[in-house]
Amino acid sequence: MSAQDVTLPARPAYRDANVLRWLTAYTSSVAGDVVFFLALSWAATRAGGPSQVGLVVAAGAVPRAVLMLGGGVVADRFGPRRVAVLSDAVRCAVILLAAAALALAPPRLWLLALVALIFGVVDAVFMPAVGALPPRLTTAGQLARVQGMRGLSVRLSNAVGPLVAGAVLVAGGAEGAFAVAGVLFAVSLATLLTVRVTPVAGPPQRDSARGELRDGLRYVRRHRLLAPLVVVIGLSEMCFSGPVATGLVLLADERGWGAVGMGWVASAFSVGATASALLLTVAPRVPRAGAAMAASLLVTAAGAVGLGQAPSLTTAVVLGALIGLTSGFATTLTGALVQTATDPRYLGRVTSVTTLCTLGLAPVLFPAVGITVELWGAGTFFAGCGAICLLAAGLGLAVPALRRAELPALKSA
Repeated sequence: MSAQDVTLPARPAYRDANVLRWLTAYTSSVAGDVVFFLALSWAATRAGGPSQVGLVVAAGAVPRAVLMLGGGVVADRFGPRRVAVLSDAVRCAVILLAAAALALAPPRLWLLALVALIFGVVDAVFMPAVGALPPRLTTAGQLARVQGMRGLSVRLSNAVGPLVAGAVLVAGGAEGAFAVAGVLFAVSLATLLTVRVTPVAGPPQRDSARGELRDGLRYVRRHRLLAPLVVVIGLSEMCFSGPVATGLVLLADERGWGAVGMGWVASAFSVGATASALLLTVAPRVPRAGAAMAASLLVTAAGAVGLGQAPSLTTAVVLGALIGLTSGFATTLTGALVQTATDPRYLGRVTSVTTLCTLGLAPVLFPAVGITVELWGAGTFFAGCGAICLLAAGLGLAVPALRRAELPALKSA
């Protein structure tokens, strides 16, 4: 047993110092991501104009999506903690070197594209690794709480990150923002080094990387719970991982609510999602988790359709909060079900599959958002999102393994 291997105590996740160290590392990493991508877009605009921003961002997004499954294999083969630490170190070094380069010379598109490319490749390894850590930090009964805490972390980072990025970009330019992102990754790295994990029972993987990838995909496909659950995750996250934000902009413009109205609806969505994450962080248990997940998706579907037909801004704000609450609830439960149902030896690969569903499917809809709104109106787009979410809920109710899925009961300390 290594120095990082420990016997996990049965205590609430929000009082477990080891879990809180992981959460600190994760929060710092997400905040660093937000600052980095805003700084990257800002620098690309200054170097080549708005038309070049998409190309620079795509230089990082494409390899991240393409290599995500391979990143899961790396996490399972070498251990998620080791992989997360090494990839965080690389990200930190690359971003700090980029900050130094920008301080010495004006931003060049080729340099920004290269930084985005390296960052995307490393991110494809880091994300499955850090996502596979929670089951090695605490007991199975605490994983719903950990997912709730993770949701709070994402909300906090997405709220604070743009404010930090904006202030630093004004005060220190792109090089200053890159430096701040590098410092945030350094904090993440330093904290990850203090996180302790439990060993995984069973023989280590001995196949080739391609063989391990096939084995991981086969494992998901043949698993009676994970196979339909991954489909539900892909469908439910397809709209709510990004396209809805674009849809909100177009809906507010169509109804004459303006940027302020759009901001109110988006803020209400965030408040609802934060409330769901906080509720699941402190809740002792979620009974009938599979059925609760499907029910929350049904409400989300109805809320999405209603939002597209909202007669007033007040109604839209209320529906935005409802959608944030129920979609956040479903996201937390699906994450907890994945982590409790997966053999730890496959968790990196399974996490890479679910992350790819979340990040890989959503961008496909971005072009469809503008086209749909232009041809048929924002109401039709949100009705389509509701239909997709309804399909996810229907699958959750139709598959017995999903409908009857339960999270492990908590054990007393």
